[in-house]
Amino acid sequence: MVANASNTGTPMLFSTSCLCVKAANIHRVGCLFSSLNLCFCYLSAKVWYSVNSIFYCLQGQQSKSKLSSWSGLLLYNCPPIFLFTFSVDSLADTFYSIGLVMRLCQLLSVLEILHILIGIDKSRFFPRFLQITERIIVLFVVINSQEEVQGKYIVCVLFFLWNLLDVVRYTYNMLARTGIYYLPLTWLNFSLCILLYPLSVLAKAFAIYVSLPYFETFGTYSIKLPLPFAFSIYFPYVLKMYLLVLFIGMCFITQNLFSERKAHLGTGNIKKKRS
Repeated sequence: MVANASNTGTPMLFSTSCLCVKAANIHRVGCLFSSLNLCFCYLSAKVWYSVNSIFYCLQGQQSKSKLSSWSGLLLYNCPPIFLFTFSVDSLADTFYSIGLVMRLCQLLSVLEILHILIGIDKSRFFPRFLQITERIIVLFVVINSQEEVQGKYIVCVLFFLWNLLDVVRYTYNMLARTGIYYLPLTWLNFSLCILLYPLSVLAKAFAIYVSLPYFETFGTYSIKLPLPFAFSIYFPYVLKMYLLVLFIGMCFITQNLFSERKAHLGTGNIKKKRS
């Protein structure tokens, strides 16, 4: 009797464990698909805004109806950002699944500096330059160079904050290129960044802090020159100094964000945009 009970219980236990594994795998695939969908929307926004800005500058006024249809299509594809699902697997595997797309997106961000220099974008140069260099340094120098950091949960949080900020910002900029201003979107664009940008800076600082032991252990980017120079660069010290620069830049950029919000959301500017 006991033997029969144990024999019948073993297949049931095995089938139950298989179902649990299958459910976990399905959930994991769903999380990765949501992450890829989010980054695809983000990449589409960057590419379309960059191409649209260049052609808008070279050719002057374009057909607003055509541009509006593209902007509406992008807005239709942006809501999957809210379907971003957090779980243990999605948090740990974020860089491995969407790291390549994120690196491409941040490289395309360099075009924003070109837009400001040639007069397409009217934003201030130095704050935008600081924001772009911060992301490039953290992504390519800190996260990309240390495989142990790539599996940390902070990478998922950092990517989510970047995507949330830029999907709103690029949507607003594309519509503004065509002369279309939605007051709720304008308010969201100039208010959300004031809240999320300091959080993204804290996430960057935490990612740097987490990476310090690995830079100390492996000696990545640390340089020691032979005699007669006898000069060495210990990269963890460079990162610690950069943390100070990061927080000073955060104060400067946050002040600039407040001034931009006041300039765009003032009573006079809102009336002009409504008209």
